[in-house]
Amino acid sequence: MVITSQQELLALYGEASATSLAKEIDHLNADYAAFVRASPFIILATVGAEGTDCSPKGDRPGFVEMLDEKTIAIPDRPGNNRIDNLKNILADGRASVLFLVPGVGETLRVNGRATITADIALRERFAVDGKLPVTVILIAIERVYFHCAKAFLRSKLWDPSSQIDRASLPTPGQILKHIVHGFDGEAYDRDLPARAQATLY
Repeated sequence: MVITSQQELLALYGEASATSLAKEIDHLNADYAAFVRASPFIILATVGAEGTDCSPKGDRPGFVEMLDEKTIAIPDRPGNNRIDNLKNILADGRASVLFLVPGVGETLRVNGRATITADIALRERFAVDGKLPVTVILIAIERVYFHCAKAFLRSKLWDPSSQIDRASLPTPGQILKHIVHGFDGEAYDRDLPARAQATLY
């Protein structure tokens, strides 16, 4: 049975609880700002002409700056230059950010409209060892609310006993070797740690 209407969904799930609706506001109050300051890792979701994108971004806790209670700034550090989320922002602008804090089950969800700036003064605010982000993503906040810890309780994401051996999964080099004919996966994996450290900022 394929669900095709909100009425069908409501028949299955029922109405949202009063508290789940009350927790949504249109700005970062003191409690929500505390999550932003503590978070070293976010997931940025965007939508554009070619579809959706979901991109992880991480740095020191508080790397996402609050310019005011309705605007956050996210430095765009060096990556693979696919820039899928940046292309989406140019095409559409709708964006969502999920803030995670290690060891904490609750997450913070921020929805709004994104723009991209290369303003030098703003980029300098995010300098690390004299290196500036290429651009800064600005999110004009429309909705903010926290999400409960059930997903983390079910997944045991922060439980050390649930961590797996990295060797049980394919390496980046192996993945590329199986996709790209003639690719030297062993050399790629050998050089990856040093290359990653050298290009963090």
